[in-house]
Amino acid sequence: MAEEKSYYMTEEGKEKLMKELEYLKSEKRKEVVERIKIARGFGDLSENSEYDAAKDEQAFVESRIATLEKMIRNAVIIESDANSTTVSLGKKVIFAEILSNGSEEEVEEYTIVGSAEADPFEGKISNDSPMAVSLLGRHVGDEVVVQTPGGEIKVRIKDVK
Repeated sequence: MAEEKSYYMTEEGKEKLMKELEYLKSEKRKEVVERIKIARGFGDLSENSEYDAAKDEQAFVESRIATLEKMIRNAVIIESDANSTTVSLGKKVIFAEILSNGSEEEVEEYTIVGSAEADPFEGKISNDSPMAVSLLGRHVGDEVVVQTPGGEIKVRIKDVK
C-alpha cells in the first residue's frame, strides 16, 4: 500500500480542521438528510431537481468529511525555532520585490504554512507555492529569484518572524 501524504500545519490549523469536521458530522449531515427527506416528498425522483441537489450536497459533505479525517490523521504539526532567522514552515517572512532599476516595491509578508491551511487572503501561503519553495531555507538579507506563473521576479528578504 502506498504511503499516505503528510499534511503540514500549525496547531491552530489542525484545530480549525477539527472544528470544521465536527460541524460537518454533527450539524451539516443532519441538515442534508432533512433536505433529502423533504425533496422525496415532492414526488417522482427521476424529475426532482431538489432531490438531485440534496444528494449532490450529501456527496460533497461526505467527501469533505473523508478528506478532513485523512488530513487530521496525517497531520504533522509545524514546530519552528522562534530565534532562527531562516525561512521555514510556520514562519512569517517579510520581503520586497526588487525592480529592474534596483529599487524595491512595497513590502509584503506571508506566513508559510502547509497546503491544508493556506489562505493567501489571510497572508498564509502553502509551502508548495512557487514563492514559498524559493524562500524556504533562505535568510534575512538574501536576494532570491522566484519563478512565478507570471514570470520571474527577484525579492529581498527583510525579516523572518
